Amino acid sequence: MAYSSDKPVSRGFVPPQNDEERRLMRRVEELCRVAQDRGIPRYTGFLSDREQTLAEAACHRAGFSAFRFWGGYPEAERRVLCLEPPEAWQEAPVAFLQITAQGADLPEHRDHLGAILGLGLERACLGDLIQDPEAPAVFYAAVLADKQAFIAAELTSAGRCPVQANPCDALPDRLARGPERTVREATVSSLRADAVLAAMMHTSRARAADYIAAGRVEVNHLALQAAHAPVYARDIFTVRGVGRYQLTEIGGKSRKDRIFISFFQY
Repeated sequence: MAYSSDKPVSRGFVPPQNDEERRLMRRVEELCRVAQDRGIPRYTGFLSDREQTLAEAACHRAGFSAFRFWGGYPEAERRVLCLEPPEAWQEAPVAFLQITAQGADLPEHRDHLGAILGLGLERACLGDLIQDPEAPAVFYAAVLADKQAFIAAELTSAGRCPVQANPCDALPDRLARGPERTVREATVSSLRADAVLAAMMHTSRARAADYIAAGRVEVNHLALQAAHAPVYARDIFTVRGVGRYQLTEIGGKSRKDRIFISFFQY
């Protein structure tokens, strides 16, 4: 892939940027203390990848090592922090619902998300929503186990379509392996945010810079402040109204001094 052996520096830990993120870390530290002092497991709600990074840092800061993240299947994006002291019983914090549309106007991901949150639940109660590619009328929802029965009883529609929600033990094996991502390759003149974003979006750097200036771009769930900001392997770009991308790998340089990158779109 590359002709140069130059290796970029990976992105380090980004400390909490606002009061909400600081509260999350304090809460996780307190849960660690409870789990350690009482020898009982503690669990959070579903966390985004940014929140998982903060939660892991909080566990390390609290000196608590018996933790894991679980979203119901190995490739889950949104996951629960599980604090499980040795020899303590372990709960099953995540359960699933199979949601089947009953009409012709099939609801989309955002319709299911809005319908479930419309029941008065917080976003942390809901993990990944996965459409069955072999049955487009069927979605599977990862939910907190103690909310499974409530959602199954109360969820009757999504968008304009009636739905039926049934509890299920797990995802079908073919879905639990996670979606297949089409990894693409490109070359960029630099590792500036606008250059990399332009390559991933197949647009011009000027257009990518406009998205950034308009406040429509986040990197790892943090607002991207400047077009010239450096980016790193594993960064996740969210472009409001367009989609999400992950910069999976940064290679070396070509003979024309351009940098190889690999990425995929969610």
